[in-house]
Amino acid sequence: MRSSNHLIGLLNFLAFLLSIPIIGGGIWLSSRANSTDCMKFLQWPLIIIGVSIMIVSLAGFAGACYRNTFLMWLYLFVMFFIIGALIGFIIFAYAVTFKGSGRALMNKAYLDYYLEDYSGWLEDRVADDSYWAKISSCIRDSKVCSEMGRSYGGVPETAAMFANRKLSPIESGCCKPPTECGYVYVNETVWNPSSGMTPSNSDCSRWSNDQEQLCYSCNSCKAGVLASLKKSWRKASVINIVVLIILVIVYVIGYAAFRNNRKIDNDEPQGETRMTKAQPSPFQL
Repeated sequence: MRSSNHLIGLLNFLAFLLSIPIIGGGIWLSSRANSTDCMKFLQWPLIIIGVSIMIVSLAGFAGACYRNTFLMWLYLFVMFFIIGALIGFIIFAYAVTFKGSGRALMNKAYLDYYLEDYSGWLEDRVADDSYWAKISSCIRDSKVCSEMGRSYGGVPETAAMFANRKLSPIESGCCKPPTECGYVYVNETVWNPSSGMTPSNSDCSRWSNDQEQLCYSCNSCKAGVLASLKKSWRKASVINIVVLIILVIVYVIGYAAFRNNRKIDNDEPQGETRMTKAQPSPFQL
């Protein structure tokens, strides 16, 4: 029985350690939200789940060390729902980022992004005017576009060099006009209209060389945010899936060890009674 308690304590300590990468993933998403993605509420469910696992695993660890049945039951009961919440978060993350990706361009290393390629709850939220005002302001304040400039040996980047750059979704969608608009490259964030332009994309008329405007009001910028979110969430979800698998294994083994402890505790009095009955009376001849 003591070895089972040690096993339960060890498993709970492992669960405590597994909460650290979950919290780390939430903090990483938070840092992305403050720099480029600018969706500042999406990381909190992950952080809350990680902190909950940490607290509950400590309760289970204490319960195993001190053989406190109530704490062990509390650990098993609450952890079951936490695992369910983590599964729900992973499914949600993949569901809202399932559709949409950048479009490849001829003779360009970067991709163009179109809002119509995305759909669902996340797209509706990003496209909402009141919410987009906050996101676009965040992107502007992050200085993503102003930091795009490059020079080689003191010579500014040429159009050919720029075409070979692998831009982030935010850089491609918000800091330059869509390629189909036919704007002429001057530098990374300055593009002049060409003669005879007949653009069908409404973003073409939204583009501005004003460094405070650029394409922050463009649908391509909204699509770039969605693509950036998809990339960030998928990276975080890979870690969460690995942690979830290990956490489920830990939970199943811990539950089996706890049931074994309960069975031993229930059998011990009966065993002692049988031994007492089997002992001969000292007065028996």
